Amino acid sequence: MRKRVPVLGAVLSLATVALAGPGVAAADTDTAADILQAGAELGVSDGYPGVIGLVRDGDDAEYVAAGEADRFKDVPADPQHRFRIGSNTKAFVATVLLQLEAEGKLSLDDTVATWLPDAVNTGQHDGSTITVRQLLNHSSGLPEYLDAAEVALPYAANLNPHQQYEPQALVDIALKRAPVGAPGEKFFYSNTNYILAGMVIEAVTGNHPATEIEQRIIEPLGLTDTSYPTEPTTDGEWMSGHFWATSLLIRDVTVSNVQVSGAAGAMVSTLDDLATFERALLTGELLPEQQLEELKTLVPASEDGTAGYGLGVIKAETPCGPVWQHTGGVLGYFTLWLTSDDGEKQVVLAANEFHLIGGTKGQQDVGQAALDAYCAL
Repeated sequence: MRKRVPVLGAVLSLATVALAGPGVAAADTDTAADILQAGAELGVSDGYPGVIGLVRDGDDAEYVAAGEADRFKDVPADPQHRFRIGSNTKAFVATVLLQLEAEGKLSLDDTVATWLPDAVNTGQHDGSTITVRQLLNHSSGLPEYLDAAEVALPYAANLNPHQQYEPQALVDIALKRAPVGAPGEKFFYSNTNYILAGMVIEAVTGNHPATEIEQRIIEPLGLTDTSYPTEPTTDGEWMSGHFWATSLLIRDVTVSNVQVSGAAGAMVSTLDDLATFERALLTGELLPEQQLEELKTLVPASEDGTAGYGLGVIKAETPCGPVWQHTGGVLGYFTLWLTSDDGEKQVVLAANEFHLIGGTKGQQDVGQAALDAYCAL
């Protein structure tokens, strides 16, 4: 049974994926790249127009590709293409806030109201009881805005890619709903948290989150194919985004609204850039020791205890040990990455179709292949 999830809210624990099915058949002699290639091809047979992936062990990287980057132009999938990374944006946002804490400009234990006095202030919600840390680990109790019809329907239909959404307006949509729990009570994945996190960055620095991410992460790491767009236009070599409206109808949604996701999921990257960023993040290149420890401090994120959420990253227990990971789903794109704690072993994968449904066979199959490939490194 497929489970409908909020737009951009596809957080699939690899521990869950690993137990979901038989996975990709692999011979004893198959390499990690062989396994991921077979998974990419299976993903295409499941209905993805194209799938690309990377496996990296130390400095040695191998790439895989299957299907088409653009179904309508017969362009083959290329591992160097750019794609929208969705919720993988969250790790970039969390990193900026941790850097600001290290610089003494804020504390993650500051309340939301400290920096945004009127942003969360209704009869049901009180920003003076929610901390910045609780935004980043999704324990704030704030509800989701992206599954509200007034946002989800025009976004899914891609009616106006250039429509402007002010962050506060998105938060206000969420605040119409009751809290999902008291602050700190439990994990509940809500993109509202990261819209507010982006607003905190701007309140502290005076700059849009895109500017801080560019100056603090993208430029220092040389991520030349990574960006935080504020408009839906594309440039360079792209993997086109697709939306399966029905089994017989598919739409090109490469140009889609980025305002609707903002700091929760607007960024663009490549396989190589994502791998570089995740390795740098988890090994302390971007954060001092104290902030790296905070990044990796978990709240339980699965009922069976196999996954925990840190600050923009997930740690999942798998058959080959613990792995750091996250997934991202935005209109037309599904992505995921896995990285060992020392950053030596990595898998990154992107598929160019997402129709706002979580738990599809395609997602399960490519997720299983990614995990199998990681375990083979």
